[in-house]
Amino acid sequence: MTTRRILGIDPGSRQTGIGIIDTDGRHTQHIFSTCLRLGDAAFPERLGTIFTELTRIIREYQPIEMAIESVFVSNNAASALKLGQARGAAICAGVISGLPVAEYSPKEVKQATVGKGGADKTQVQHMVKLLLGLQGRLQADTADALAVALCHAHASHLNNRLARQIPPTPTLPRKG
Repeated sequence: MTTRRILGIDPGSRQTGIGIIDTDGRHTQHIFSTCLRLGDAAFPERLGTIFTELTRIIREYQPIEMAIESVFVSNNAASALKLGQARGAAICAGVISGLPVAEYSPKEVKQATVGKGGADKTQVQHMVKLLLGLQGRLQADTADALAVALCHAHASHLNNRLARQIPPTPTLPRKG
């Protein structure tokens, strides 16, 4: 089986979680994870840091796919806008580096990782640690990024299996 290296991103304008896994569809291994702490720098500088740090990490670890959490609907429009811009900086880093980018909702990520879409952060952290055999404390944003990568690994593996099992639809000859 071919091993795929997947980069998962939990975007944020103050903290962006990053997780990289290797998977062959049966076994998954933790490769790297960190949290970019963007601090109180001006917002454009924080976006620049997301882009440059992700580009550097992509160059160093050579993932072949990227998955990112989509924006959840927020009551605070300014926060949702900033989150969207942080996502944009991360997506640009992936696209510029030649990676295909998949997007998953927070509910999809929780469903794939924990088994229920309404799971809380501690449940996600616990399951990520179990699934990847990690010890010690796992920071929430880092766990979320690894969960996004795991979600993509599960979803793409399932899609590949289904594509192999479903016969192509025959085309009917056109009448006259």
